[in-house]
Amino acid sequence: MTVDVQAPALVPPRPPSPMARCAVSIVVPSLNEAESLPELAKRIEATLGDRGLQEDYEVIFVDDGSTDDSWKVMCALNRDDPRVRGLRLRSNFGKAMALTTGFAEARGEIVLMMDADLQDDPADLPAFIEKIRSGLDVVVGWKVKRQDPLSRRVASRIFNGTVGYFTRVRLHDMNCGFKAYRREVIETIPVYGDLFRFIPALAASEGFKVAEVPVNHHARAHGRSRYGLERITRGFFDLLSVLFLTRYARRPMHLFGLMGLFTGLCGSAIAAYLTGLWLLGESIGSRPLLLLSVMLMVMGVQLGSLGLIGEFLTYQNQKHRMAEKLPVRNRT
Repeated sequence: MTVDVQAPALVPPRPPSPMARCAVSIVVPSLNEAESLPELAKRIEATLGDRGLQEDYEVIFVDDGSTDDSWKVMCALNRDDPRVRGLRLRSNFGKAMALTTGFAEARGEIVLMMDADLQDDPADLPAFIEKIRSGLDVVVGWKVKRQDPLSRRVASRIFNGTVGYFTRVRLHDMNCGFKAYRREVIETIPVYGDLFRFIPALAASEGFKVAEVPVNHHARAHGRSRYGLERITRGFFDLLSVLFLTRYARRPMHLFGLMGLFTGLCGSAIAAYLTGLWLLGESIGSRPLLLLSVMLMVMGVQLGSLGLIGEFLTYQNQKHRMAEKLPVRNRT
């Protein structure tokens, strides 16, 4: 059975009412993790179910185009326990789309995300839930003792240090796939591309409270890791996007205007120098500096125009937001 990613269907035969709410939703994106899913569902039930905290919870497995028996396993888990739901995407759209689909179907006031490979420990779920209920909006897992190869641990440390320096959101492991959100966060922060890794930084820029909690980390029991060097390149460009979104999304003229002013002044200075030479009788028509000065001045005008367009779009967007809902936490 295949399901349109734009309108994902629930695992039959017992789809819950879309209006019903529950306390906790756990969204688990999955790609070829059929061997891990039953054990993961069992451990979650032992922690939050009848034998655990007796929380009103649901588990949403999202099959991101798996080629193994993941979908059959999800259907079987749903038949055994209606709190386990499943969504199947038409193809492998990536983790961001899987999370977005799962978040859209989540009914919990607290929404958690965790990986399906059993490296995240469901026994840590109560710590996340307690932190959110204490008043936090985003809680990020901190894998104190990572069970990963040295190369991946070093890359992760560099990544987290760089992101923390530029975004000013100091976390030990922002890239951790084990996170918890207050429902308002996932309704406010759009997730696309690979920006799901930066949700804490984006949430902090929106005024949400972000913290971390130590978690256990286990070695992968089944399947294989999909971590590769290409993620470093993608992460660099994603960081540039996050820096723009967190610092200049509401004031694009401050970025493009400054760049345009700098290039325009450089071009004008070169043009003034060439004008002086021309007044002294020297020929400047064949000088490369003439072309450079013209190019820099044109770039300055273009960057300034881009900043003005950005300001116009930001102004219109703010008008729509004011007409719909202001970001007010409480009222007296």
